[in-house]
Amino acid sequence: MAHSKNRATDGKITYPPGVKEISDKISKEEMVRRLKMVVKTFMDMDQDSEEEKELYLNLALHLASDFFLKHPDKDVRLLVACCLADIFRIYAPEAPYTSPDKLKDIFMFITRQLKGLEDTKSAQFNRYFYLLENIAWVKSYNICFELEDSNEIFTQLYRTLFQVINNGHNQKVHMHMVDLMSSIVCEGDSVSQELLDTVLVNLVPAHKNLNKQAYDLAKALLKRTAQAIEPYITNFFNQVLMLGKTSVSDLSEHVFDLILELYNIDSHLLLSVLPQLEFKLKSNDNDERLQVVKLLAKMFGAKDSELASQNKPLWQCYLGRFNDIHVPVRLECVKFASHCLMNHPDLAKDLTEYLKVRSHDPEEAIRHDVIVSIVTASKKDLSLVNDHLLNFVRERTLDKRWRVRKEAMMGLAQIYKKYALQAEAGKEAAKQISWIKDKLLHIYYQNSIDDRLLVERIFAQYLVPHNLETTERMKCLYYLYATLDGNAVKALNEMWKCQNMLRHHVKDLLDLIKQPKSDSYSKAVFSKVMVITRNLPDPGKTQDFVKKLAQVLEEDEKIRKQLETLVSPSCSCKQAEVCVKEITKKLGSPKQPSNPFLEMVKFLLERIAPVHIDTESISALIKQVNKSIEGTADDEDEGVPTEQAIRAGLELLKVLSFTHPVSFHSAETFESLLGCLKMDDEKVAEAALQIFKNTGSKLEESFPHIKSVLLPVLQHKAKKCPPRQAKYAIHCIHAMFSNRDTHFAQIFEPLHKSLDTDNMEQLITPLTTLGHLAMLAPEQFAAPLKSLVANFIVKDLLMNDRIPGKKTTKLWVTDDEVSPETLAKIQGLKLMVRWLLGVKNNQSKSGNSTLRMLTAILSSDGDLTEQGKMGKPDMSRLRLAAGCAVLRLAQEPCYHEIITLEQYQLCALVINDECYQVRQAFAQKLQKGLCRLRLPLEYLAVFTLCAKDPVKERRAHARQCLVKNINLRREYLKQHAAVSEKLISLLPEYVVPYAIHLLVHDPDYVKVQDIEQLKDIKEALWFVLEILMAKNENNSHAFIRKMVENIKQTKDGQCPDDPKINEKLYTVCDVAMNIVISKSTTYSLESPKDPVLPARYFTQPDKPKAANVLGAVNKPLSATGKLQTKLSRMETTSNASSNSNPSSPGRSKGRLDSADVDHSENEDISMKSPSETEKPSRGRKRGAAANQDDKGLESKPKRGRKKAANTSTDDAKDQWGEDSSMVEATLETEDEQNSPPKRGRRGRPPKSAASKDETPSKGRRGRKKTAPPADEENEEEQEEEEDDEDDAGSENMEVKPKGTQTRVAKSYLTFSLDVDRSLYMCLGLFHGFYLTHTICFSGGRSRAAAKQEEESEEEMDIAQQSEDEEDESMDSSPKVSFLSPETLIVMENQVRR
Repeated sequence: MAHSKNRATDGKITYPPGVKEISDKISKEEMVRRLKMVVKTFMDMDQDSEEEKELYLNLALHLASDFFLKHPDKDVRLLVACCLADIFRIYAPEAPYTSPDKLKDIFMFITRQLKGLEDTKSAQFNRYFYLLENIAWVKSYNICFELEDSNEIFTQLYRTLFQVINNGHNQKVHMHMVDLMSSIVCEGDSVSQELLDTVLVNLVPAHKNLNKQAYDLAKALLKRTAQAIEPYITNFFNQVLMLGKTSVSDLSEHVFDLILELYNIDSHLLLSVLPQLEFKLKSNDNDERLQVVKLLAKMFGAKDSELASQNKPLWQCYLGRFNDIHVPVRLECVKFASHCLMNHPDLAKDLTEYLKVRSHDPEEAIRHDVIVSIVTASKKDLSLVNDHLLNFVRERTLDKRWRVRKEAMMGLAQIYKKYALQAEAGKEAAKQISWIKDKLLHIYYQNSIDDRLLVERIFAQYLVPHNLETTERMKCLYYLYATLDGNAVKALNEMWKCQNMLRHHVKDLLDLIKQPKSDSYSKAVFSKVMVITRNLPDPGKTQDFVKKLAQVLEEDEKIRKQLETLVSPSCSCKQAEVCVKEITKKLGSPKQPSNPFLEMVKFLLERIAPVHIDTESISALIKQVNKSIEGTADDEDEGVPTEQAIRAGLELLKVLSFTHPVSFHSAETFESLLGCLKMDDEKVAEAALQIFKNTGSKLEESFPHIKSVLLPVLQHKAKKCPPRQAKYAIHCIHAMFSNRDTHFAQIFEPLHKSLDTDNMEQLITPLTTLGHLAMLAPEQFAAPLKSLVANFIVKDLLMNDRIPGKKTTKLWVTDDEVSPETLAKIQGLKLMVRWLLGVKNNQSKSGNSTLRMLTAILSSDGDLTEQGKMGKPDMSRLRLAAGCAVLRLAQEPCYHEIITLEQYQLCALVINDECYQVRQAFAQKLQKGLCRLRLPLEYLAVFTLCAKDPVKERRAHARQCLVKNINLRREYLKQHAAVSEKLISLLPEYVVPYAIHLLVHDPDYVKVQDIEQLKDIKEALWFVLEILMAKNENNSHAFIRKMVENIKQTKDGQCPDDPKINEKLYTVCDVAMNIVISKSTTYSLESPKDPVLPARYFTQPDKPKAANVLGAVNKPLSATGKLQTKLSRMETTSNASSNSNPSSPGRSKGRLDSADVDHSENEDISMKSPSETEKPSRGRKRGAAANQDDKGLESKPKRGRKKAANTSTDDAKDQWGEDSSMVEATLETEDEQNSPPKRGRRGRPPKSAASKDETPSKGRRGRKKTAPPADEENEEEQEEEEDDEDDAGSENMEVKPKGTQTRVAKSYLTFSLDVDRSLYMCLGLFHGFYLTHTICFSGGRSRAAAKQEEESEEEMDIAQQSEDEEDESMDSSPKVSFLSPETLIVMENQVRR
């Protein structure tokens, strides 16, 4: 050993045995050979061989010389590096090298050699691996901790290892690298930012994607050293996030990406960083908040993330960002929701409320992404979303933006197909989303063509996939139809009808194209093109494409034939698919991937192609129905009761028989339907009869064996079966058989002879059958029908009450509870109407007699005989039948002409009937006739009376009807420009004169100046004007204004000489005028056309030069707003006295509390205490006396006008055989009366109970009190006496104005500070003046005016002179009327209170 030390001290190098000196004097190959032997020697040495360690110490120092460290040959350097690694192992823990610079050079040298690990296929790779393994195992680099440049050494080592790692390395290489680097982190005193960046940079997405192995290496290193490196990571984020020192690292801009990666690697690395994120979520910097939100969305949404449960404050803070003011932040939160719902269902409850708010976000993109998030989660697993979330999607199907609606509808459709049709989650899931099919079909009610087209596409692809096999497709349709709600069924039926109509339009276009070209050809084609265009999206752009298609069809015969096949009634589903493919292929172009023309054609083909229904499909559907009838179908498995499935199946067949009648033409189909006719179920038999009616036009020729069996069945049903079956049986015979006259005679004769009023139940079906025979063959049975109506229907049936009705307070009962006698009377009325509709002329004056009969029923509350035998429910039924009968007759021009204004008004009052069901059914009948454009326009005004209906749903329904009819007529006028000569019967604005006329003759409008009644008038007018004025199309506001002005220049056509009625007319016009003025800014423009008033309703305009007293005496007030200036130009006189108010003994004395309206009008309230009980009553009640004398209240108030007291039942029985009719006498008596009928007030329930000291207010329509309080009676009697005195005073006055004598109505202007502004706007008054101006015109003057006559004589002269000057420039100024002194007193009292 001493010898060795001496040798080391001497500096002499000792080489292993067999190894000569290694110097620069030998060749490279020799040097490599000798170094390999040295490497072998060091490899075999261990740390315990002290002697060898001393022996080779100088050799170790020699190998670390610059000669070897900087040798140009890589093999030499590798061998030297291996030797040095072994030297560090052998001499550990003390290295033989003591110079810091030398140590740095050695480790930098070894690091450079590690780059050789990159090439795994190199011959020297094993030596490189040995080098890595050696230094990793020994932790050689730990020696550098003491060096000043240790950070540089470690950083270079880390960079080298991250650079060389690749997918060719095995797990051992990866492990040794991790061991080597982790020892430096774990055993070192600190980790520099530079070293940390070297690790973290591999987590940045850009680097991560370039070298996945480096990312894995960094991930493994961080996991290994999590506890040791966490403080340094925390410090880094603290510097960047909290202190904003972005210069500390080049990775500052990737800080949020690094947080996400570190969280995914080990959440403990960020224990101190996450609270900083909560602070950043509240940053004022929008972009910073957005970055944090994106980061946390990924952290919270990660599959195995427990961050939400571990850090609830951060979770709650994040949820708050759903309401962030910055749109991109909210959008990012919403996008995150789907991942969160899918990966963390337990968080759905927290998300629901925030998603609800965002589903109503003002930004379209956010609402859209809410839908996407919920639908995405639902499609993965329905259990991930709750019902609330699905309801958000449901709501968005009605979003104002098409993109959102489309996404919601498509999302629901996909969910339905997956879980309902394919049943991927079982029956419970299918039941949970069963509402989707109904909701999707309800959208077909929307006006947008895009919505309707999408519903059709969804139906064809998701609800009943057209690519299913025929039997399966029909089974799917069968059970879908059986489980739809009523509205969805109507929508589906409408969809098929629209598609069928469009098919007919296309077929018409093809037929036109075949015709030779002429002058009319282009117009006809253009007209048809326009019709087709309106059935496609974006009609403005589509019009050109449809024109182009028409040109293509003219030029290309092949495409034309394909399209003819497609629209042919006999086209099968398979043929349709082939035709669609051929047409699109022919029109498509590979060079033009985006082809708007082709897209339009596809839309058209989608709508007209019969992809569901053909002859084979109908046959399969009928077989499915037969299975249900036989009990072999799996109805219960589908969740549908068998009876319901059968009925629905036949209803479905009935609808399809209308849209696809040719598909039913098969013996198998008709035989199956014949079997259905023989079933006991009435609904089944009715549906089968309707199907035969729609499809059996060629049955007699093509299927004679079916005819021979069917005819006796139809004849039997016409005679013996329930009324509806009898009706359809008659229509079947009429539609299917050529010798129908013979068959009708075989049915008519026995039924006519067997009519007997002793058995009412047996009378209903014969009357129904005879009624339809009368309509279909009126000439064949002309004589017996007239005798039947006059002698049997009127005298024996309608004019006799045989069986007393049940005494009940209910106004309506179910159909089963209606007495047979009432049902027979209803059928008798229908028979009369059907007979008239069949005859279609009034030569025999039968129409007049029938109308008198019907209005007599309405006038008598339904009790025509007035014997008091009928029950209230029966009377309600007869009132409804009479009202609907008038509507039916009004649809025929020859009968519409003979309906008097009084009859029209009585019919209109049915919509205010005291019975809710009567009002409802009548409104539906009215709407049906109006929508078909068969009822004249004046009947649209009837809906104006619904403004005061006490039931909110009825008012809403009436408003919907008005909107639909107004839009329908406007659209019709746009499409049919040639009907301008019929403008008065179609233009919706022309409903205003009719509405004014109805309100003038409203029995509730008794006192002209009554504030409550004027409020009702205003409400009724605004009910219709609000819809008319919603759009100022073609300056319609000015047109309405002009029309009202013109009416004020006329008199009432019904009672032109009645000053009371005319005063009402002008007052209602005032209200209408001021509504127009207050709600429009364009009313003063020039009217586009001069309105034409209906001659029956108004007289010809008169143009008197009236003295403008108001303009001279009362100078215009300086009130702000356009209303005053407009009124000052319109001030003139009316032609009626304002104080001729009639008495109204039949008025209801008081108003009900609004709480009373909540319960049903028609429920039995007989058990209530006397203080609570009210006698149910319609809104219209007939007055007690025929004259103006106040004779008290009659015990039984009636509807309509008062009948003559001496009219007897016997006289009425002869009204058909002889021309002395009871009803005619009644009407003659009524015509002698000038006063309007006295009825109880109608209207909505009051908002608050009226105080006792106010004027008597109106009673609630629909109910009437059994007996009004005595004090109220006295109060009203006093009012009536005062009115009578005023009338007498006005009659004895003489008017002698200077100049030309002119009748002038007095006018009173009242300005008060605290009275309801809306009322004053209605009355043309201005709010804001606490003063009262009372200007009395000459004419029917009040006592106050008489006292001031002498004092104001000079002012009157000035007024006359002023008016004469004004008349020179204004010849036809409208008449006005204002408030009376009595009204002023009432209003002043209200102000004081």
